[in-house]
Amino acid sequence: MTELITILGPTASGKTSLAVAVASALNTEIISADSRQIYRGMDLGTGKDLDEYAIDGKPVPYHLIDIRDAGYKYNVYEYQHDFWDAYRRIREKRELPVLCGGTGMYIEAVLRGYRLLNVPENTELRNSLASKSLIELEEMLKTYKTLHNVSDTDTVKRAIREIEIQEYYRQNDAIPTDVPPIDSLIIGVNIERELRRKKISDRLLKRFEEGMLDEVRTLLESGIPPEDLIYYGLEYKYMTLHLTGHLSYGQMFDELETAIHQFAKRQMTWFRGMERRGFEIHWLDATMPTDDKVAQVIEWVERS
Repeated sequence: MTELITILGPTASGKTSLAVAVASALNTEIISADSRQIYRGMDLGTGKDLDEYAIDGKPVPYHLIDIRDAGYKYNVYEYQHDFWDAYRRIREKRELPVLCGGTGMYIEAVLRGYRLLNVPENTELRNSLASKSLIELEEMLKTYKTLHNVSDTDTVKRAIREIEIQEYYRQNDAIPTDVPPIDSLIIGVNIERELRRKKISDRLLKRFEEGMLDEVRTLLESGIPPEDLIYYGLEYKYMTLHLTGHLSYGQMFDELETAIHQFAKRQMTWFRGMERRGFEIHWLDATMPTDDKVAQVIEWVERS
């Protein structure tokens, strides 16, 4: 029997609006699976769109958004435990939670019930990898067979951290946990490539108009080191490089737009990989009317 509804998809696919509509229809709550929306003050750059979490003026409760200060280095080990805290609270109300996001590693870790370790820093390893390029580090990551999130390794520091995690797992046995796998109905929002590219570009322009650059400037002025923001990748990487004089505005915008398109492609690669690893994903066309998508999800829930 279904214990969870999971709604996944690439950036700009409309998965959040669908999750909110489904949660509202089922009178339940949402658990976010986004690796950057957990940070306070990182709003426009992560696409939180918190005003979407309501239907006809009625709020839809959400979890695991704005739970850490910007600058913190969150990880999948912490996410797995934070997810279960939220999941158990929702299930105690006899509700069917909705997991929604685009961070494939987070989603897969909780659905599979992976046994994870809290991996400490390895200064010696980090120093040995410091001179390598992102491409070289990504090639190294491909040699590991355990879980790693290629879709999120868009900076050197993040790639080094992933290698650090894999090396730790190679040398240490996993500690059994009380985190079981979850039987979830998985819904994927499939958006045609050209439409996805247009929505990404349009949304990027809109966020700059809404003050996304000022958001990053405020974070820097609050004392967060530039390298910590660059660590988060995508919007925060390129805008920080611009604000610290390393990229012109035009360079920043063009490189960021390209990076987001590449990121969305990597997200879809991860989700297709989940299917190869045995997950059944029910795909919905992003252009379907929301009411039709919700009706289809509810039908699948009732049949599961």
